[in-house]
Amino acid sequence: MFKAEGLITPVVTALNEKEEFNKAEYVTFIDHLIKAGVSGIFPLGTNGEFYAFSMKEKLEIIEAAVEAVNGRVPVYAGTGCVTTKETIELSKAAKSMQVDCLSIITPYFVKASQADIIAHYSEIAKSVDMPILMYNIPARTGNSIEYKTVKTLAKFQNIIGIKDSSGNFDTMLKYIENTDPRLNVLAGSDSLILWALLAGGSGAISGCSNVFPELMVSIYTYWKEGNIEKANEAQKKIRPFRNVMQMGNPNSVVKLAVNMRGYHVGPARQPSNCTDPAIKAALEDVFKLY
Repeated sequence: MFKAEGLITPVVTALNEKEEFNKAEYVTFIDHLIKAGVSGIFPLGTNGEFYAFSMKEKLEIIEAAVEAVNGRVPVYAGTGCVTTKETIELSKAAKSMQVDCLSIITPYFVKASQADIIAHYSEIAKSVDMPILMYNIPARTGNSIEYKTVKTLAKFQNIIGIKDSSGNFDTMLKYIENTDPRLNVLAGSDSLILWALLAGGSGAISGCSNVFPELMVSIYTYWKEGNIEKANEAQKKIRPFRNVMQMGNPNSVVKLAVNMRGYHVGPARQPSNCTDPAIKAALEDVFKLY
């Protein structure tokens, strides 16, 4: 059974100034992340602006990610859509491209009950025979996956875990302690990576690792070595950057920061591009700390 573990990057999607997919820069940036030691590459996560692309563009981006990774680390493809039907269609297409795992966000915009969420993931699990990682981010979707729902869905062996970006540590603890021990629980909030690992989580999907891959990888590496003091030092270092992320749309701030670090991943798609001079100045101050 596939295991989702380590420090995984939800890679930003490189665009040119016309907001078109820039494959060459995308491939270059993915290579940089892998050389920095990340455990997996995740195209079309929140930091990859999955919400901004057409189905055709999503397939092009996933294909480019698989090509760039070239088997060096697992590829987690974000295939969650608003409807169950469209999610299954995109997931089957991703499977044909040889991705290793699907990351499937809850339905968004539409209000979904826990029964709706169970029906949604159940139909996907039955329709697509490959590892599925659920994705809980209620602040963005309006829908939260309760731990009892996760426990119910654990009956599907190809549902292998959940990424929790709720920011609520108790929610993550309930996933770890009160569902099924075989499930991989990954931190989606960068401020909780070490604490998730200490509590029994298997890793993290870290937006900040686009900007500081070596630092974020070191949290996991130090934890695995049993050096909790060093892991905690690394964990604390990300706080100033996290504070700046709150000044705007977080994944747009991350993309601006990547550009400022010298990787030409281009703008975020409007209306969520980050052009506030105050944010740029704050990032420049943050970079002086590293």
